[in-house]
Amino acid sequence: MTWVPGAAGGGFGARHLPYGAFTRGDAAPRLGARIGDFVLDLAAAERAELVLAGGSLCAPTLNAFLALGRPQWTAVRARLVDLLTDERHRPAVEPLLSPVSDVEPVLAWSPGDYVDFYSSEYHATNVGRILRPGQEPLLPNWKHLPIGYHGRAGTLIVSGTPVVRPCGQRRSTGAGEPVFGPSARLDIEAEVGFVVGVPSALGERVPTGAFANHVFGVVLVNDWSARDIQAWEYQPLGPFLAKSFATSVAAWITPLEALGAAWVPAPRQEPPVQEYLREEDRRGLDLALTVEWNGTLVSRPPFAGMYWTPAQQLAHLTVNGAALRTGDLYASGTVSGPERAQTGSFLELTRSGAEPVTLAGGESRMFLADGDTVTIGATAPGPDGTRITLAPVTGSILAPR
Repeated sequence: MTWVPGAAGGGFGARHLPYGAFTRGDAAPRLGARIGDFVLDLAAAERAELVLAGGSLCAPTLNAFLALGRPQWTAVRARLVDLLTDERHRPAVEPLLSPVSDVEPVLAWSPGDYVDFYSSEYHATNVGRILRPGQEPLLPNWKHLPIGYHGRAGTLIVSGTPVVRPCGQRRSTGAGEPVFGPSARLDIEAEVGFVVGVPSALGERVPTGAFANHVFGVVLVNDWSARDIQAWEYQPLGPFLAKSFATSVAAWITPLEALGAAWVPAPRQEPPVQEYLREEDRRGLDLALTVEWNGTLVSRPPFAGMYWTPAQQLAHLTVNGAALRTGDLYASGTVSGPERAQTGSFLELTRSGAEPVTLAGGESRMFLADGDTVTIGATAPGPDGTRITLAPVTGSILAPR
């Protein structure tokens, strides 16, 4: 039980403690841990020797702390839990708390590389039927390896940052020449991202069993997607400008250790996978996602049903010897379930625009309009039957420039 006012029993309690970075006024970014509706200033805590992390918590980003590895992450987390639950520490720690509403979140880490996967069988099947009607929806390689593409780390943005509608080339079905202009089919992709802490050497493979040695934590991701630009450009090399304009991530990273009660058996894989993708204890995360469109709940994607697990994605990402760097982010790909109300993209939800969605205000939508706001949230099982709340990722669409 925490002594922090209002934090006990909530989704951001003392057994969660996600990490982030924030500013206040014109001050430089500082690291923090969220507890209820407050932020603990980690830089001030380390300077006061309330917590020891080799000075890494005094940095403006989490990268130095991420690089320390699992033993240090565990020790710091245990100390933070102690500070925020033992009443003896309250006089020293309470002055270091600030209301979340009084600070401005910034991107908590400096990204290295960004890789996005395509790991939901339901999403891949839905998209295959939309894009390749009358053909087999899953391509022959899909159940043999986690499909992915290398994204643009420089356009990862923190939740709340507006997204400018992208422009590019697009060609309508049956049209002759392509045209240039703003995307008319701007979409979302509700995803879960994994932040890498400990790097690996060039040429080294990271096995599935080493997942927790390298991955620090989890963030919700919105991989904004311009479907009309994507349809024209993606063959033969895959997504490019349709996705590189912006990818939103949540402001607070949930440590893996906070999700200890959220692991569940992952779906069975058939045919059997290659040896490097096999797992002794094949598990996925039981995250219950939500998608809100202008405040209307339109979908509840279930992450537990993802065909390819986070450990398999990491193993595949490095099997050719590609090195991990501290701050790398890899994302799951769109999270979708078997029902229409469980889809993680509006391409699926509206059947490529054929079945518009009516929002609470009476507006009808096929894809995103300027001024629209999308918020992706999630909860997960916590200790002793509780639930934790992952930090949401939100963004609003601005008119093209």
